[in-house]
Amino acid sequence: MRLLHGYLFRIPDRYRIVRCSEHQTVMTRFENPSGDGMPNEGSLPNTAKETSERPTPRRRIAANARYIVIAVIVLAAIVSAGRWGYWQWAHVSETDARIQANAIAISSRVSGWIVDLPIIEGDRIKRGDMLVEIDSRESRLKLNEYGARIAALAAERQKIALQIDLIDRTTSSRVQAVRSRADAARIAVVASLDQFELARADFERTRKLLAEQIVSRQRLDQVRTELSRVQERHQKAQAELAAALADVEEAEAERGEMNVLASRMDVLRHREAEIATQHDRQALDAADRTIKSPIDGVVSETFADHGEFVSPGQRLMLIHNPDLVWVEANIKETDIRHLAPGMPVNILIDAFPNQTFTGTVARIGQGATSEFALLPNPNPSGNFTKVTQRLPVRITIDEARGVLRPGMMAVVNIAIPGR
Repeated sequence: MRLLHGYLFRIPDRYRIVRCSEHQTVMTRFENPSGDGMPNEGSLPNTAKETSERPTPRRRIAANARYIVIAVIVLAAIVSAGRWGYWQWAHVSETDARIQANAIAISSRVSGWIVDLPIIEGDRIKRGDMLVEIDSRESRLKLNEYGARIAALAAERQKIALQIDLIDRTTSSRVQAVRSRADAARIAVVASLDQFELARADFERTRKLLAEQIVSRQRLDQVRTELSRVQERHQKAQAELAAALADVEEAEAERGEMNVLASRMDVLRHREAEIATQHDRQALDAADRTIKSPIDGVVSETFADHGEFVSPGQRLMLIHNPDLVWVEANIKETDIRHLAPGMPVNILIDAFPNQTFTGTVARIGQGATSEFALLPNPNPSGNFTKVTQRLPVRITIDEARGVLRPGMMAVVNIAIPGR
């Protein structure tokens, strides 16, 4: 009889009670080869060890679950790797991409002190807004001086025009009169000449008749007297014609003063045009001292401060239009064959990881970026390491949303057609 867990049991001699733990008691059978009814020491099994190493159902379930989880993880990794490989094969993806824009450098055409700088970096501006104002006091004074000189020349031309008009009105009638008198004197000369020729012919004929004693000497004297009288009238007519012509020349000389005044007016007109050109140039100088924005955009950066002296051509600030930005991606030459203008592009901006932008391939560069580097590598030593070159690709953004800034990093993904 054996007492086990508070109960009395009858146990045959071939069994033995073995205590494995505080709460576990196992009955074990043993064999006695000697037949004396006592178990051999070597024949007793290590019952506690065998019992502790025996797996329980819970342990078996945990081990199986662990194997299943590992298998699922391995399978998911294989599937993910396959999908990633297929995606890489079916797309052109590039991380070497940046947002770019047309940055306009605002410079000064004149020199002077900055008296007003109403904007700072990041301000939004409209076309025509004042960006910088340069001291214009001296320029305005010169502009007023040129204006006064133009007004003086205009007054001088007006005075000469009045003189020309006066001379024209006072000499035009006199010239007409002396010309009429000269015409009359010319007619009188012609008439007296005819009379003189007739009287001379009569005198010659009378002299011949006197020689033939057909006429008397008294008749000859009468004819000679008439010839002298006609000759005198002819000479007087010639003198009057000469006097009339002299009066015509004098009157025309007086009107010639009008031409002199007209020439002087032309000189004044040219001087006025020259000063007007200087006035316009000075007006341009005065206008250039107020620098206005040529576009609607944003001030990217400023390089001058209020009160600073600027020189012609000095850069004052940079502005750009945030709505006219694009992505410049440097695509590997091995992928460039898959691209063509017009292909759609997905754009990821590092600054906005939760937003996706869309775009279109606008232009593919015609030369590698290294070809136009400031310091090209001609490789004169003969040591050559082949490096995959990159070509610039411009990608227009469908909707910039006004949040993209030049210089931001981007990732572009372009699906290859047919894959």
